[in-house]
Amino acid sequence: MKICRVQLADGSVSLAKLHDSGALTKLSGDLFGSLTDTGIAISGHKLLAPLQPSNILCIGLNYRKHAEEGKSPIPANPVLFIKVNSAVQNPGDPIRLPRKLHSDKVDYECELAVVIGKDCYNASKQNALEYVLGYTCANDVSARDWQKDGGGGQWCRGKTFATFCPLGPAIVTTDDIPNPNTLQIRTILNGSVMQDWNTNDMIFDVPTLIEFLSASTVLPAGTVILTGTPHGVGAARTPPVFLKHGDQVSIDIERIGSLTNPVIDEVI
Repeated sequence: MKICRVQLADGSVSLAKLHDSGALTKLSGDLFGSLTDTGIAISGHKLLAPLQPSNILCIGLNYRKHAEEGKSPIPANPVLFIKVNSAVQNPGDPIRLPRKLHSDKVDYECELAVVIGKDCYNASKQNALEYVLGYTCANDVSARDWQKDGGGGQWCRGKTFATFCPLGPAIVTTDDIPNPNTLQIRTILNGSVMQDWNTNDMIFDVPTLIEFLSASTVLPAGTVILTGTPHGVGAARTPPVFLKHGDQVSIDIERIGSLTNPVIDEVI
């Protein structure tokens, strides 16, 4: 099932089932419990990020060719950093280029996002996918200057500006994606394909990531794991390609859909 979150005309927020036709029907119940399709059609709505995460855990350097393009060694363990929840942005709403803490080196990163569906602690690779509700598209927007030079050696400053974590358009449940490491993943910038690869190139596959991240650590339901980006990022191109006001960037993942956001300058 494809699960969306929408704001209705009266301002209320509801979960909805996205049908193959593109139609939406209202769901009743809880995202992390049981959901029932009411059959009530939804129209006149605004599409929101499909959930409000409890945590956002992110993995760097998790595709072999991306590590190679950055001339980085293959990590021995997953490289973890964290985005703040206030970085989440809805499909269709703008990515804002920072102007208070100015950056002209804002990059796109297509990523498969894993949504944990129940509290997870000390999972094994063998049972890790039992904790997964489903998958969605993410754009790990990154200000490379603040990530590399202005963050005191930590990546989080360059990764957690407002709007730097678009998610959506829907959570696709595990019954529709039994193996998350066989999916085509792309970034399209102003109509040009910038990244085009497959999640089978992950250094640490999804079960391995869940085992590592849940080791001696509780991942509460609603945790979102960004699993890394493939090669083709703007910073690694010659010349570099960074986002600018007026751009439009889309993240496409096979069997999930397309997450599209315009790009604007922050107003201060």
